[in-house]
Amino acid sequence: MPLNSIVALFQFTTILPLGRIREFGDFARHSWVYPIAGYVIGGICAVLVYFIGQPLVAASIAIGILFLISGCNHLDGLMDFGDGLMAHGDREKRIKALTDRQIGTGGIALALVITLISFSSLAASSCLVCALLVAEVGAKFSMAFLSTVGSPFHDGLHASIQKYSRPYFPFLAFMLCIPLVFLPVPRLSLAISAIAMVACPVALLFISKRLFGGVNGDVVGASNEITRSIILAILCFA
Repeated sequence: MPLNSIVALFQFTTILPLGRIREFGDFARHSWVYPIAGYVIGGICAVLVYFIGQPLVAASIAIGILFLISGCNHLDGLMDFGDGLMAHGDREKRIKALTDRQIGTGGIALALVITLISFSSLAASSCLVCALLVAEVGAKFSMAFLSTVGSPFHDGLHASIQKYSRPYFPFLAFMLCIPLVFLPVPRLSLAISAIAMVACPVALLFISKRLFGGVNGDVVGASNEITRSIILAILCFA
């Protein structure tokens, strides 16, 4: 796997200054590397909040850093998905709400709920650093999974990634998640988190096929945000 693929991955998923722009195809042909971005993004965030002793402050800053590093791209996808989800009418009207540049009430409401779940779960976590890493890597796995199995309903960014995907990409992405077992996290929590990082994109795939006829980049971005919040909640209770 060429280094250009990794650099292109970070240029696609973050705002990190990484020099000249690489070809998007370098990443699209190796989209199973998504979890690597999870380790880096989660790791940077964990380091920056590690010494903040107040859980509520640490959690709020952590969420802010996650949004900042990603350029809010996935959050934007979540809000677009919320608009499409809440839109009334036939499939054409839902797709219009999903792809419209304007953000509606449905998008704002979904973003607030998911962000509040993430924030409160992080604040209640016994190991904030571990939670950030597990949740962010799991969230990126969900994107890799959906990028492979989610048939696009129109030509766009997701379609350009999906056409390069191969059936074994989710397996390769899952292999990249295995190092998480070395974190001081209960095995049961990791097992349930692993189930969630598959179940969440599967659920979004089912919903998107029914409502929109397929998947687009907004749905994939929404999967990142929703999967992260679910895993963070799991790590609090499991």
